Amino acid sequence: MPFSSHLSPHPTPPPPPPPPPPPTSRKVAVIGAGATGLVAARELRREGHQVVVFERNNRVGGTWVYDPRTESDPLGRDPLRSIVHTSLYDSLRTNLPRESMGFRDYPFVVVKEEGKQGDPRRFPGHREVCRYLSDFAHHFGIIGLIRFETEVLRVGLNHENKKWVVASRRIGGVGDDEKVEVFDAVVVCNGHYSEPRLARFPGTSSSSSSSSCIATLLVLAMVDCYLNSLANLEAIELELVVVLIGSSASAQDISRDISGVAKEVHIASRSSSDSTPIRLPGYDNMWLHSMIESTHEDGRVIFQDGSSVYADVILHCTGYEFHFPFLDTNNIVRVEDNRVGPLYQHVLPPTLAPWLSFIGLTWKVIPFPLCELQSKWVAGVLSGRIPLPTQEDMMSSVSTFYSKLEAAGIPKHYTHNISDYQAIGTTIINTVTLYVSNGVKACHSEYASIYTAVKMDVLIMCFQFEYADWLASQSGFPATEEWRKQMYFANGKNRDAQPETYRDEWYDEDLILQAQQQFIQFLP
Repeated sequence: MPFSSHLSPHPTPPPPPPPPPPPTSRKVAVIGAGATGLVAARELRREGHQVVVFERNNRVGGTWVYDPRTESDPLGRDPLRSIVHTSLYDSLRTNLPRESMGFRDYPFVVVKEEGKQGDPRRFPGHREVCRYLSDFAHHFGIIGLIRFETEVLRVGLNHENKKWVVASRRIGGVGDDEKVEVFDAVVVCNGHYSEPRLARFPGTSSSSSSSSCIATLLVLAMVDCYLNSLANLEAIELELVVVLIGSSASAQDISRDISGVAKEVHIASRSSSDSTPIRLPGYDNMWLHSMIESTHEDGRVIFQDGSSVYADVILHCTGYEFHFPFLDTNNIVRVEDNRVGPLYQHVLPPTLAPWLSFIGLTWKVIPFPLCELQSKWVAGVLSGRIPLPTQEDMMSSVSTFYSKLEAAGIPKHYTHNISDYQAIGTTIINTVTLYVSNGVKACHSEYASIYTAVKMDVLIMCFQFEYADWLASQSGFPATEEWRKQMYFANGKNRDAQPETYRDEWYDEDLILQAQQQFIQFLP
């Protein structure tokens, strides 16, 4: 009996699907030329788009550009104040090692060129980061795409032709200098380190006078204004009692800096569970308290632990608000308690996707390579190379994601803190699957076993890498290197173990070697 072809164990395969349509080039406006805007511009241009970058400063670098000036109203109460768009204090060093910080194909290495002097430290100062970003912009030809000293006044959607209208003006110009242009898409990369987020408690208000007995200054999480107001830290000692609100990495750095010139430093921290203040080891004049209960006109600050001090200065090391004063989406995109939403994957508003996107909103992450992956994804979606779910599916995903955050007891203002979902949530196990409904696979089970051996915040670090690897898979890009993940974990543990010396003492030389071996392919 002749062999029947339809019974063959290897039947003729169906014809291949038709090739995808050729990528479409779009005219795209990028708002901001910090690290996020630079890598977004590069990825957009690599994908074949026409790119214009708007930058209000006269150089690239964004928040990494140090500006010694201080604002006339550092508390941010005056909307017409002159804003200093930097959040650096002069002594700032990175809290991540340079090997893990850099973009994937442009390593952050020590400069060894003749005539160039860089900062050779593994945890360099802000000027070295700014140098790296400037080199990146020149190397990839991004400089020619940037309009420096240009302020974006308005960004809005023309509902008739579905194009974005961008109005801009040269800094220092007048109304007649306003320029209006039309773009297919807008990528918002303006950063989030200029609008202060203030702690609220009885005795403070947005209208409180700066002439009260307590001088309230804002540190803006990483700012030099208070250090400048103390003049030269090495030459002057002031008999000030300082209350510092916050316990982030920058708050820790600043508290140590000012402990050498202040009479007393009292740190108010929400994360402190002690019922009485604790003097910090190694310091005679620095104490850790619970959060502030109230402040009073005579300068008295009462803490929730029942203790009190008479303070000369209160420093708010409490971070920033997301702020997009130029953007009009007809209330489609809103900022509510520091949640920018609704956003699919922290990037795309479903009803405006992909024509409006936000890069770099996530925090407690390794920012440069993560923003690189977000940018690759957006660039590919705009060209038509990468498909998106339907608008309805994206909105459903966002709604489910928000519901899971709420069920886990995670406040809105932690929505974009993708490393700390578990640390703030009510349970570990339930939150391990938090990202599933948002299109990202659950954290690998191998990480769950770490819970019993290390601090919870080491376990939760895996979420940013799951998110990064999802972006990479969407973009056809390799997943995050294992050495980069392990270096991030190792640095976190080292920072916890020796917060004052981790930048100069480390124990991950094997990971450094792995990184350097990979970098060889990208270096001249």
